[in-house]
Amino acid sequence: QVQLVEFGGGLVQAGGSLKLSCVGSGRIFSINDMGWYRQAPRQQRELVAHITTGGGTNYADSAKGRFTISRDNAKNTVYLQMNNLKPEDTAVYYCYADMVLIPRGPTYGYWGQGTQVTVSS
Repeated sequence: QVQLVEFGGGLVQAGGSLKLSCVGSGRIFSINDMGWYRQAPRQQRELVAHITTGGGTNYADSAKGRFTISRDNAKNTVYLQMNNLKPEDTAVYYCYADMVLIPRGPTYGYWGQGTQVTVSS
């Protein structure tokens, strides 16, 4: 079964740091774009950061200068280093990946189950 599993959420004080990890497992041929999204209570899910296979990145304005997305293609893993966290960063964080399961096969989008990040003031 192909899935994405996130690690690293938790409770942190404002100004602190957390590093999220997301690992793809199962019969995966390749992973294309990957990203991190978040959803706060009563809010829509929003993009936080995105990274291409080649390492190109883009960030939400709220994340620029504080968050860094990276990936390890050999480990099917994407990371999100979050520094100088603010209470408004509190949300469930989800990873996303476009995955190809067989050679020359179609691309499917997968979501992780989410990990809670809570930033106290």
